[in-house]
Amino acid sequence: MLHLNKVGLFILFFNLLNSEVLIQGSDITNNVFSSSLTDSMPAAFGDFNSDELTDIFVIRDKERTLEIFLADEEEPLLRTPSQPLKCNFSDSQKITSVVPGDFDGDALMDVLVTVQESDDTKFTYVYIMWGGATYLNCTTKPLFKMIGQPLAIDYDQDMIVDLFGTDQDEHRTFWLFDKNRKNFPVAMRDADNFPKLKDPHSHAFIDLNEDFTADLFLTTKENFEIWYGTGQKFIYNSSIPYPKDAKIIGQSSFIDVELRGQMDLVTPVCFDHDCKNSTLLVYSDGEWHNLQVNFKDPSNNIWNLYYKKHSMYTDTITLHSGDFNMDGYPDILATLALNSQPQSFLLENVPCDNSCGHFKRSYIVRWDALRPYTNGTVMAAFFDFYQDGVLDIIMVKHNGTGYKSAAFKNSLDYDANFIKVMVLTGLRNKNDAMIMGRVGIKRRTYGTNLPGPCISYKTTTQEGDLRHAASAQLPQSAHFSLNLPYSIFGLGRTPNFVDLLTVGLSSHYRQWTQIIPNSQMVVIPWPVENPTLWKAQLFVTPSKLILMSVAGLTTACALITVIIGVLHWKERQEDKKERLSESHRFHFDAM
Repeated sequence: MLHLNKVGLFILFFNLLNSEVLIQGSDITNNVFSSSLTDSMPAAFGDFNSDELTDIFVIRDKERTLEIFLADEEEPLLRTPSQPLKCNFSDSQKITSVVPGDFDGDALMDVLVTVQESDDTKFTYVYIMWGGATYLNCTTKPLFKMIGQPLAIDYDQDMIVDLFGTDQDEHRTFWLFDKNRKNFPVAMRDADNFPKLKDPHSHAFIDLNEDFTADLFLTTKENFEIWYGTGQKFIYNSSIPYPKDAKIIGQSSFIDVELRGQMDLVTPVCFDHDCKNSTLLVYSDGEWHNLQVNFKDPSNNIWNLYYKKHSMYTDTITLHSGDFNMDGYPDILATLALNSQPQSFLLENVPCDNSCGHFKRSYIVRWDALRPYTNGTVMAAFFDFYQDGVLDIIMVKHNGTGYKSAAFKNSLDYDANFIKVMVLTGLRNKNDAMIMGRVGIKRRTYGTNLPGPCISYKTTTQEGDLRHAASAQLPQSAHFSLNLPYSIFGLGRTPNFVDLLTVGLSSHYRQWTQIIPNSQMVVIPWPVENPTLWKAQLFVTPSKLILMSVAGLTTACALITVIIGVLHWKERQEDKKERLSESHRFHFDAM
């Protein structure tokens, strides 16, 4: 991997023939987990020890233990440190969600854990395990209790993670955290006459009006609400009615389905209480549109979205989005069911004919894409195991008595390009803590992952068309949304520059031009109010295409050199023969 402080001139011209994409992969569970770690259930992702590798926060021991698996570049790719990072709860408690983040502003990652008591299922108890670079302080004392699961936000734009949710009196509440590890509940303004919030919910902290300030998207018992962010206040804007005749509404996701540079609201719904009649809807231009996903498999069996109350991962229908085939359009991982037997599938984003109506894109189920995982998988989420910009998949299987994790490697049949962007808080640790980084000891200065930034890019395709895509970083945190702490954009098969990349945060933004493809970009937006001082580190990962081009160019140069050498040697031999012939020639002038 090449580290560039300044982006220099990068010129690469390579024409590729269009061919059909073959989706394929392989089981790499043994390469990722040691045999003693597969009983874990992924709950969240984040870089706990700031070694630039994404770690996994898991739940174990019948949902009573939180543990952190640290990522490594050598196999096995997930490991437990010599001093395990884990916290245990009592037999009467059950972990319901995990939210990594910096809750005290020390630039070190902490872990929020929500727990339900077996004798008090109405309330959720909130704990925070204060973290360091190499340790985790467990606690048995909850900070407060609430109803449902919280949403991680940055309310006061101080780069310290805050929370939003429903307090024990069913009021909309923000919990603000400070550097002294104290929290302060603040009632949501102007919200007294609005419906009560729904549980489970699809709350999101995301920029919806393209002003580079994260807004609030709320799920109530009657509809969806949009509250625009304006500094340290949210102002009600509009409500979105629930889809007509929907009996079960899953967890909504925000996906740029058509690459218009806008986040579309994609919602899984069921039109009956058994969820036998289900589909994916997208809200656009003031109305709901059916994406017309065909759930009939090659054997003519009709599948449906899987929903099971009071069950981990499936107590709400959750979609996980990411660009699996690197064509630029985000795909979806969803859990479907046939005769109540669950299985996770890849839904590929494909062009749609006129039958789709308003939308020009839809999704098609790739029934065999995730083999050999053919049944029993209740959850699948995207994860970049090899840190190469290609999204792999982490899955969880349920055998009736317990859960077991598995890993699936994405093996594309062609060399695609990408750009990977991560926005950090930019905070510094007061002790300037030294940690073990990827190449030895490094100084920690950039903080942790941050919810709310909006990221977009513009580029020109090989055909000369403008492509504009958008993404949000960590917009949701509840009900195992399992968002990655970075955004990966597929750029397709043409290694063009990214013409313009924009990162927006707290009503400020900065743009970078001519970004090299296959780059991993770390943005440090500090100070927030002065984007001209924001820093960006670029890590360029040479693709197979570039390496093959270099190898081909080297081979061609070597071949040309050999040919020139042979011709030069041949010419010298002919000159030598001519000189010998000249010396033996009889000169008549000498007589």
